[in-house]
Amino acid sequence: MATQKCGVWGFGTTVGSVIAAAGAAFALGTQLRRNRAQSERHRLHFDLLCKAMDDPALAAVLDTYETEVPIDRQRQFLFANALYINALHAHRIGAISRNELFGHLRVMCQNRVFRDYWEATRHHRASLGESREAELGRMVDQLIRDLDDADTEEWWVVGEPPVE
Repeated sequence: MATQKCGVWGFGTTVGSVIAAAGAAFALGTQLRRNRAQSERHRLHFDLLCKAMDDPALAAVLDTYETEVPIDRQRQFLFANALYINALHAHRIGAISRNELFGHLRVMCQNRVFRDYWEATRHHRASLGESREAELGRMVDQLIRDLDDADTEEWWVVGEPPVE
């Protein structure tokens, strides 16, 4: 009798393992499809930014700044946006960790053009609410404040990396 129960139990465990593996494979497939869709969306966004950087008439469509921004400066802002969005995308799809993202952003925040872009687009981020992107935007805001307040020339150690 004990042998029969063991055999039935073993079969049930095997079926349970197969079902669990199928569920994991489905979840992985779903994540891969989501990553592909995000990557395609990112590629399209980048293509549109490149067109706007090349053509002042198209850049005018993206001019939603609160002050007058010369076209050459707009192109720089569009490029700064492309760099920022590229780092966010890498984080979203799992190519870089949150700490690595923080490191990339800390480097970007060393650049005056990026900081000017960040300030000029502050009102754009106000509509993000409590989204993940808003949270990352607040991380950049804090990083800029930390860099401004730092009393060291060693900018690469400034700021509190996020908890993973």
